[in-house]
Amino acid sequence: MQRLQQHIRPSPVLEAPAAIGHNGAVPAVGQSRLEHSLTVEGHRSAAISVSVIVPHYQDLNGLALCLSALEQQTYPREAFEIIVADNASPVGTQALETVIAGRARLEVVRDRGAGPARNGGATVARGEMLAFTDSDCRPEPDWLAAGLKRLAGCDFVGGEMRVLVEDREQMTAAEAFETVFAFDNANYVQNKGFTVTANLFTSRRVFEAVGGFRTGVSEDLDWSHRARDAGFRIGYAPDAVVGHPARRSWADLKTKWGRLNAETYQLYRDRPGGRLRWLARSLILPLSALAHTPRVLATRRLRGIRTRLSALGMLYRQRLWRCGDALGLLAGRAGR
Repeated sequence: MQRLQQHIRPSPVLEAPAAIGHNGAVPAVGQSRLEHSLTVEGHRSAAISVSVIVPHYQDLNGLALCLSALEQQTYPREAFEIIVADNASPVGTQALETVIAGRARLEVVRDRGAGPARNGGATVARGEMLAFTDSDCRPEPDWLAAGLKRLAGCDFVGGEMRVLVEDREQMTAAEAFETVFAFDNANYVQNKGFTVTANLFTSRRVFEAVGGFRTGVSEDLDWSHRARDAGFRIGYAPDAVVGHPARRSWADLKTKWGRLNAETYQLYRDRPGGRLRWLARSLILPLSALAHTPRVLATRRLRGIRTRLSALGMLYRQRLWRCGDALGLLAGRAGR
């Protein structure tokens, strides 16, 4: 059994040599260390270490599937490590080690939240490059190779997200809604300047310059925009694909959007004019359902009129609930 490490502090800022690669070779003038370490085919040599960081809390089945998917990567297995950053799951370390089965290093992070877990994983990572995904995700085989290849041309990268459902012929209303609207990472990256943390690539140098993920805010939006404001460039990798299971019930969706509302409100609240913008954003949410109705009717991701109608019903229910919850946050109430 691998030695268990304990981590209870945020990731420090470490300085790494700027010009020397892991293999001791010096990049050519004008060539980054990442570009230097890529082979002609787009794969890095086995001497270069990449750290895949997977935050986890109390989802052993999801973690087992995620690790199995990471073991199937086309990127050379000897060139990357996997770190499971567990948020002190009640199941305990023995159960975790049984599921991990030597495929990853286990780092227990007692500061609560996915952000601190990711920070804890990054702190102990040995890789020059960092790749983040989540324990309930299923990276496709070319995910790591495609994301790292795109990283050669920018400073941080978001990949393609795909919603997974158990049976496309028998979707629940929540699944149908998420199939159309969840994880639109191409739009997030290309138009909004951020990527979801379930599919994020960056270098250790950039991560340490930007700082770790913060808690209590929308951490993917916050981290990406801090990176952008520091002058770092985001890129999109359509071939770096990660699957994420759709929420199956209204209760699941309400939990998700209650958290996202609260986290996003924190980003608005402390900005000049932020409360007024939040009010306008909240009031327009019901109208946005009207604007998105044609998207549901025209999408090829759904089959049959019944599934489309169930998605439309969930769209209107979700936008009305988000509006009420957002106004509750503005009024200083919990909204739940």
